[in-house]
Amino acid sequence: MTSLGRVILVRGSLARIGLLATSKMGPSEIRATVGRFISIRCANSVIVAMITEVSCENLPTSDSYIASASVDLLGEILGTSDRQKFQRGVTNYPTIGDPVELINSQELRTIYAPSGSDQINIGTLQQDPSVIAYVDIEEMLSKHFAVLGSTGVGKSTGVSLLLNEILKSRPTLRIFLLDVHNEYGRCFGDRALVLNPRNLKLPFWLFNFEEIVDVLFAGRPGVPEELDILAEVIPVAKALYTQYQNTDRMGLKRTDPKAGGYTLDTPVPYRLVDLISLIDERMGKLENRSSRIIYHKLISRIETVRNDPRYAFMFDNANVGGDTMAEVISHLFRLPSNGRPMTVMQLAGFPAEVIDSVVSVLCRMAFDFGLWSDGVSPMLFVCEEAHRYASADRNIGFGPTRKAVSRIAKEGRKYGVYLGLVTQRPAELDATIISQCNTLFTMRLANERDQALLRSAVSDAAANLLSFVPSLGTREVLAFGEGVALPTRLRFKEVPVHQLPRGEASISTVPSATSGHDMHFVGAVLERWRGATSNRDVPSDPTFNDRAAPRAVEAPMLQPSMGLDPDRFSLLKKPLR
Repeated sequence: MTSLGRVILVRGSLARIGLLATSKMGPSEIRATVGRFISIRCANSVIVAMITEVSCENLPTSDSYIASASVDLLGEILGTSDRQKFQRGVTNYPTIGDPVELINSQELRTIYAPSGSDQINIGTLQQDPSVIAYVDIEEMLSKHFAVLGSTGVGKSTGVSLLLNEILKSRPTLRIFLLDVHNEYGRCFGDRALVLNPRNLKLPFWLFNFEEIVDVLFAGRPGVPEELDILAEVIPVAKALYTQYQNTDRMGLKRTDPKAGGYTLDTPVPYRLVDLISLIDERMGKLENRSSRIIYHKLISRIETVRNDPRYAFMFDNANVGGDTMAEVISHLFRLPSNGRPMTVMQLAGFPAEVIDSVVSVLCRMAFDFGLWSDGVSPMLFVCEEAHRYASADRNIGFGPTRKAVSRIAKEGRKYGVYLGLVTQRPAELDATIISQCNTLFTMRLANERDQALLRSAVSDAAANLLSFVPSLGTREVLAFGEGVALPTRLRFKEVPVHQLPRGEASISTVPSATSGHDMHFVGAVLERWRGATSNRDVPSDPTFNDRAAPRAVEAPMLQPSMGLDPDRFSLLKKPLR
């Protein structure tokens, strides 16, 4: 094979090659431009490098060179021609004058050959579409991953592709996806359970103190005097409930509730009626009228939230009680999976003030279940729009949510809880959290701050690849880290229409002439709108609560593409016992 050039400089992980004027390659073969892989032929190995810069300035004095190119040394191919093996890093550095060639398809296949059955096919190399790009699932999941990219570059489609391939390869792995914009309801077919406010049961007593305060005060800072009262009465309410249960079941003698030994954050049931009566009892002992106002306000605050139909998923049966924690965790985290190992949590229908608290509870419970089960049932927790919940600015967002996501990022892998982050603004994401993601799928990013953060997060020798980020095409990806053989520019493969996220599958900016947007259409939209903030969907049949409603009954996906039939929103609710 005719040489493309020769090594003229070596410095650490970088080298410079002179491109020869005497090369006999054709114009199509000699296109040695940025992003292309080359091979440097050394005595005992073939070094794989990537071109990061091409220039005809400051050429060596020899007339034989027409240009020079800077390259990053990435790894080397060892062994004989029939048993070649690729490894990262360079043990034998090139010397001046070593011949350089454009890498051939066979060498690319050696680099990207799947090393085991635990590989998924996500697309093809940009340099050579005949070579399939594989990702190592174990490396990608166990060390966390992130998908980054601006709006409209195919980020959601990439997430759908990755998760569908993971489900195909590991059908028993449980996946929990926070779907911020209700895009993914249809992407996973019968393998996913879709949850939204109409079929979610997340009892208020599962919220820790910071989370329940965030709910009661609608995301605003709590009033210190009211917080003191709550901090005093919640443990007593928990002990009271446990005491009632023990007395009813075993006839035990009642003891002092204060001796229950529960903390503010112990996840055991209590009833709102007990909480309010405890506050009322303390208020009755006060002689100072002005002090009573604080208690009145707190009771009013609890009652307001309790009676708001938007919070029914939390406060349904709030005065009845019932330890349903096992059922809730089994339903949320698919244990057993019953053929549906994935949960899609649609967040767009929740009250805006409570979303942060709900995400905090879900992240915290996912981690704690992994912790206390010793990681015997691994789960992937995928967080869409991650910068909302783990902002780099400590003054923005809800602290406990950031803490819960951060805990999964730092310690989750020890307990079988893996993290997948998806964001369009990596610069706004907590740097500590993104630094824990050892596999990055980077799509087009135009913002300079995002690119700067990415450069600091990528420790690979091919960080120079990031200069391509602003010019990547749609569906093009730069993949870095442990999950891929080499830092790679690749193109995600086509995703079947039924797996496309809603935003790309059904929403068009061009109005249809036949859509018939008349008053009936507006009325149907208003039905859905009002239905989201009322409880008219609850069946009026008084005997209904005594029936055994199967858990498989699901609420509709809250998506415009479902059509606007109000009847499809009737939900048979199962009481929490």
